[in-house]
Amino acid sequence: MTPYLELVQKTAALRDFGRTLPLGGFPPTARVPLPKDAPKVLLFSPHPDDECIIGGLALRLLRESRWRVVNVAVTQGSKKERQAGRYAELQAACDFLQFDLVPTAPGGLEKVNPKARSADPAHWQASVLAIARILREHRPQVVFFPHELDWNSTHIGTHHLVVDALKSLPAGEADCFVVETEFWGQMPTPNLMVESPAQDVADLMAACSFHVGEVQRNPYHLSQTAWMQDNVRRGGELVGGQGGAAPDYPFATLYRLRKWQNGALTSIYAGGRNLAANENPATLFA
Repeated sequence: MTPYLELVQKTAALRDFGRTLPLGGFPPTARVPLPKDAPKVLLFSPHPDDECIIGGLALRLLRESRWRVVNVAVTQGSKKERQAGRYAELQAACDFLQFDLVPTAPGGLEKVNPKARSADPAHWQASVLAIARILREHRPQVVFFPHELDWNSTHIGTHHLVVDALKSLPAGEADCFVVETEFWGQMPTPNLMVESPAQDVADLMAACSFHVGEVQRNPYHLSQTAWMQDNVRRGGELVGGQGGAAPDYPFATLYRLRKWQNGALTSIYAGGRNLAANENPATLFA
């Protein structure tokens, strides 16, 4: 027997404790006063709940830099009988985090996947126009959306949908920073690791628990801490450089930061960057 058995047993016990915690229903977090001209972040979520999973950097921009975060509900899930319920859960989660919420269409967009993109161009173009309208209306400084290899077909479809919408706008009109996210499929080339303080992680987990219908089926909100710890392990080398020492972050999220400029994605720096909890996240977009 080694001391690691105790560590493993306590980790398992924490998961069991998490299963006893309430789902949703928490009062909103403390409101951050935002200036009228606050820079805007558009977070394109393939499904209700993605805003809580990959939103570490977005939440820090709101709380520390006073940027307005607008979650765009690209779809409301594939089960029509659950779409209204999922949107209500999403609204409650966004209210809790102080994220604004914008729907793409009544019930959300349908068939947001690579197959529809190639097989049904008329349907796809209508979806592109819906996303382009939102981009025009909000003129964001930063957009978040999944990377092109994020495994889930709707996540991959959301990547292409937002890129196609950016391409559809006149050159220069849509210039913004692009933050690509990962969840189902790991990025081979992340270039940014963002630490999250414990309070933010707790609030993201609590917000995720508002998606009651989903986490009752699979309590993935309870694994967010483990996922964010593993991000530190991966990011230590993928972002920091092979053989480098991982920063002493308890929790972090990996991203790929680039810029949409003159109709194309462009790199903005060589190598990678770590953003610690005591650094201003707005400096990433200076």
